[in-house]
Amino acid sequence: MGQSAEARACRYLKAQGLTLITTNYHCKSGEIDLIMQDDDELVFVEVKYRTRTHFGHPAEYFDTHKRRKFESALFHFMQYKGLNPAHIPHRIDLVAITGSQIQWIKRL
Repeated sequence: MGQSAEARACRYLKAQGLTLITTNYHCKSGEIDLIMQDDDELVFVEVKYRTRTHFGHPAEYFDTHKRRKFESALFHFMQYKGLNPAHIPHRIDLVAITGSQIQWIKRL
């Protein structure tokens, strides 16, 4: 289910003009679902999917703990690639999918 949602999010973001760099980046400290390029900016994307919102909106599941792990993975990726976060424009985006609806939240 998660891979299907990530593939949908990737197709959606590509249709919005972003370019895919990699999917499912894993390191010891965390995971990044999608890493994309938006003009001169790296975009680190978390994808959250829920079939319904009975237990909350998918975006609510990207809590402080999850964000810390995500940011740690982001910095690991940049270090691994030899990129300095202070000099490379980047942002964190969230794609929340509920059933057939996609919501793209830029710059969390």
